[in-house]
Amino acid sequence: MAEERTANATGPEYAEQKAERLPQPVLSKESNNTVVETARLATSPRTVFSTSHLMGDVDPMQSTFPLAAYCFMTGFIDSVSFSAIFVWCGFQTGNSVQLALALARLFSGPPGQRDTSFHLADQQALTSVITFILGASLGRIGDRMGPKTRAWLCLGTMIQALFTMAAALTAWKSGQGSVAETRGDPAWTNTLTFVAVGFMSASLGLQGIMGKRVNTQFATTIVLTTVWCELMADPNLFKLRQSVISRDHKLIAIVALFLGGFVGRAIIDAAGAAATLGVGTGMRVLIALWWLFVPGKATKASKPISA
Repeated sequence: MAEERTANATGPEYAEQKAERLPQPVLSKESNNTVVETARLATSPRTVFSTSHLMGDVDPMQSTFPLAAYCFMTGFIDSVSFSAIFVWCGFQTGNSVQLALALARLFSGPPGQRDTSFHLADQQALTSVITFILGASLGRIGDRMGPKTRAWLCLGTMIQALFTMAAALTAWKSGQGSVAETRGDPAWTNTLTFVAVGFMSASLGLQGIMGKRVNTQFATTIVLTTVWCELMADPNLFKLRQSVISRDHKLIAIVALFLGGFVGRAIIDAAGAAATLGVGTGMRVLIALWWLFVPGKATKASKPISA
C-alpha cells in the first residue's frame, strides 16, 4: 500500500489530480491603488497597426507613462523659452496677466507722458498666447477621430513633434543665443525667434487639450496650479503606507515637470536652445509611438445564461 501511494504521489496521475485542484488563473483584475497596474503596455505587436487597434480607446488608468512624459515635455519646452526670453510657452496665466499690465500701462501717468510703446516682452507674450490657442484648437480633430483613440493620440503627438522640430530649426537659423542674463536684455529678438516661440507654444497647446481629453489625474499635463490644489485637498494625502492613484499620479506629474525643466536647462547650457528642441523632438516621437502600445479597458467576461 505504501508503495502504491508513493507511485501515485510521483506519477503522471498525481500531476493531473494536482492540476485539477489548483485554482483557475485570474483573467483580469482591477486595481485602484497601485501605480504599476496603471502603466502596463499591450504586448501583441502583430495587432498594433490593425484598424481595430488604432481606432480603439486607450484605458486612461493605463496611460500613466505617456502622460507623465507629457508633463516632462512641459517643463522641458518651458525651460527653453524662459531661459531665452523669460516667457512661459505653456503657462498662459502669466502671459495673460502680462498683457493686461501692458494695456493698463497705456493709461498710467498724465496725458502726453504715458508709455504707449509695445514692449518686446509683451510682443513675445502675445505671440505665445495666440499660438497656444491655435495649437489647442487643433485638438478639435481628435473630437472627430475620438479623443482617446490610439490613432489620434499618436497622430496628435506626432504633430507636436513637428511643431517642436520647426521651433528647433527656426531657433537654429536665427543665429541668436540661448540664455538671457536679465529680463531687459532677452536673448531672442529677431523674427525667426518669434516663430520659434510660436511653434513651441502651439505644441504645448495641442498637448494640453489632448491630455485633458484623456481625463486623468494628470489634468492638462501643463498647468500644475490645479494639480497642486487638488493634491493638498486629497483626503488620502497622508496615507503613506497605501498607494493612492489620486495622490500618486499628481505627485508623478509634479516631479516629471520639474525634471523636464532641470534636464532642459542642462542641455541648453551644454548645447544650446536649438539642440535642446531637437532632443525634445525625438522625445515627442517616442511618446507618439508609446501611445500605440497602451492597452484599452479590459472587457468583463459575460456571465453564462442559465437555461
